This record gives sequence, C-alpha cells and structure tokens, in this order.
Amino acid sequence: MFNKLFKLTDNKTSVRTEIVAGITTFMTMAYILAVNPQILSVAGMDKNALFTATALSAMFATLIMALIAKLPFALAPGMGLNAFFAYTVVTAMGYSWQFALTAVFIEGIIFIILTIFNIRELIVNAIPLSIKHAISAGIGLFIAFIGLQNAGVIVSSESSLVKLGNMGSPSVLLSLGGIVLIAVLLAMKVKGALLIGIFAVTLAGLPLSVTHMPKGHLAGMPPTLAPIFLKFDFSSVFTLDMLIVLFTFLFVDMFDTVGTLVGVSSKAGMLDEEGRVPRVKQALFADSLGTTLGAMLGTSTVTTYVESASGVAEGGKTGLTSLTTAVLFLAALFFAPLFTMVPPAATASALVLVGFFMMSPILNINFEDFTEAIPAFITIIIMPLTYSIAEGIVFGMLSYVLLKLLTGKIRDISWVMIILAILFVLKFFI
Repeated sequence: MFNKLFKLTDNKTSVRTEIVAGITTFMTMAYILAVNPQILSVAGMDKNALFTATALSAMFATLIMALIAKLPFALAPGMGLNAFFAYTVVTAMGYSWQFALTAVFIEGIIFIILTIFNIRELIVNAIPLSIKHAISAGIGLFIAFIGLQNAGVIVSSESSLVKLGNMGSPSVLLSLGGIVLIAVLLAMKVKGALLIGIFAVTLAGLPLSVTHMPKGHLAGMPPTLAPIFLKFDFSSVFTLDMLIVLFTFLFVDMFDTVGTLVGVSSKAGMLDEEGRVPRVKQALFADSLGTTLGAMLGTSTVTTYVESASGVAEGGKTGLTSLTTAVLFLAALFFAPLFTMVPPAATASALVLVGFFMMSPILNINFEDFTEAIPAFITIIIMPLTYSIAEGIVFGMLSYVLLKLLTGKIRDISWVMIILAILFVLKFFI
C-alpha cells in the first residue's frame, strides 16, 4: 500500500527507511511542543490549550504535506514568528493576542490565494540555481549553530557576540559525546544513526540531571482548546498597525518556507534540471492551510521546518516520512510528558551533523563565475549571522541582481527577480 501511494521503489527507498526518517524528524523538532506554549503564554494565552493547538496544527499541516505534496517535510508553528507574535505584537505594541491571531489568520488566507494563482511557486522557481544550492549550505550552518547554542557549547558574549560555553557542564559534554557517537555510526554506515544518537544522549542524561523524567502519568487526554479556539478580533483589521504586522508575518513566513523547501530539496537531490522543487504548489498549500488552520486552533504561523533535513539525512524521500511525523504529533497529544523529556543536548547533537549534511550542495556552485559565487557566499554567511533564513535569501538575491546588472549580464535576471529585488529594498525602509 505504502509503496503504491508514495512510489517508494521509484524513489529508491523503503518503508523502514521512511519511518526511521519520520521518527528522526519528529525527535529533532518535538521541542516545539514545549517551547511554543511557553512563548505564546507570555501573550496571556492558556498554556495547556496551546500545547494541544501546537500538536494539532503540526499534525494537520504535516499530514497535508504527506498526502498531497508527498514530500518528506514536516510543519509546525514557526520559531521566531511565535516570538514576534508574543513579544512584539502583544507585549511591545500592546495589542491583544486575539488581534495577533487575526493577523495570522488573514496571512494564511492571503497565502492560499497567492498559491492558487501560482505567485509563490513563481517566486520559488525564480531563484537562481546557484542561490538554491547556497540556501542549503546556509541552512546547514544555521541549524548547526542552533544546535550548538541549544547545547550550551556556544553562548552569547557582550565583547565578541558569541563565545564557548562551560565545556565542563554535563549538557555540553553530553552533546559533544552525542556528536562523536553519531559521527562514528555514520562512518560505519549504521542506519538510524541520528535517532540512535538522540536516544543515547537522552538516556545518558538521566543520571546527570540533564534529562528529567516526567512527573505524574505518562499518558492522558489532551487539554481542551476552548480558551483559544476561534478567538479572533476583527475590530482593528483596517489599521496601519495591522498592515505592518501582517506584512512582517507574510515576509518572514514566505521566505523561511521557500528557503527550507529549496534547501532541503537541494540536499535530497530532489531538484529537477532547472532547479525546481517537485510538487512545490502542493507543498505551499500545506503551509498555507496549516497557517490558516493553526490560527483557528489558536497558535501562531505554521511553517515548514528546517529540522526536516534530519529526516532527509536519514534517507527520507517521500510523503511516508512526513506521514510518520504527523502520526507522532498526534500521539504526542496523549503522551505529552514522554515526548517533551528529550533534552536540548540530545537534539543538538543531531542538528550539528544535519548541518554537515546540508553543506554538500555547495559543490554544485560555479566558483569560477564570481557573479554566481559571491551572491551564493553572501546567502550562506548571512543566514547564521542574522539568525534568519529569510534575510540570507534577501541579501543573496539582492547581490545577485546587483552584480549581474553591473557586469552587463542582464539576461541572467528574470523579471520576477527584479520585482523581488525592488520589494526587498522597500522592506528595509518600511
């Protein structure tokens, strides 16, 4: 059944490989089940209801990705966008969380319309192939940086922005040990190396108090959605603040999603000869519908997760990978304490090695052509330094258009690229 539905043989994969990949993806992004409710509760929303909304929105959106787009990508409420929701729109600007949810809901509707008319697909296809390969490498550095931060290997510093953390702390030692373990397993070509590493570090963290056993029952009914379900406020829709908030949600979600789809597809070798993502329209529909449904359930913008790269690194190539992840999000509703006990040190080890895997498309960039290579380099370096996939794409594409124009290679620039470049410039002044 799975072979016929997801064409496993045609994609040179197996049920076992896809399921292991799906479990790995879930394990590297399960932290969102704990983190998203923590962040959004700052806005005054019910934390228990938020857990249910997070799990359900991730499950529904990932299920759409699995069954319609049939791609190995998982979705959930996006990090960064949830912080903007809670700390900027609600805390700083003083609006209610109902106002912010309304903005997310409208964003989802707009994205559905843009997807129907192929505008988002047009943008994805307009990105030059060299930039697409660079996006993969940039994401690799970005998620490796996130992993090292989560483990405490890298910490913030007033004098030098970042520095090494306490190398003697149990969390740091466990994460470094996890990196070594996974690297050895990968070198020995052991299947499921990332997943084995996550479980090993989780178990090793118990006696060191890095991993904490959940309190109370491990299973039970999920909390009710009632406090946040369909809680919209349309009274301030036609205001300048709503326009600004909506634009920010639209911009960040648009290019984070595009970057993740392109970057992970490049790594998986799924791009066609013209550098296009297969079934990208269906994938963008999953993102759009996920955001709309997520707002109705009571959570911030749902987006495609860069941690999907961990499943791809384990060999995931089809929708069976994302179907597995969706089923695990459903299971998490009833086993919340068990799934949230995995410590950051465990997922950090996997993320660092996934970052390594994501670097390989850089070999496809023509470094002899500076008008291709320099924008690619800028794309790669900006992502981890600004902590944003979207900003990496912006600077990469702007530099691409500028270099091509100044060197007389105007034919290499599409009209879509020129429009995007103008919009990017305007973004800096809005």
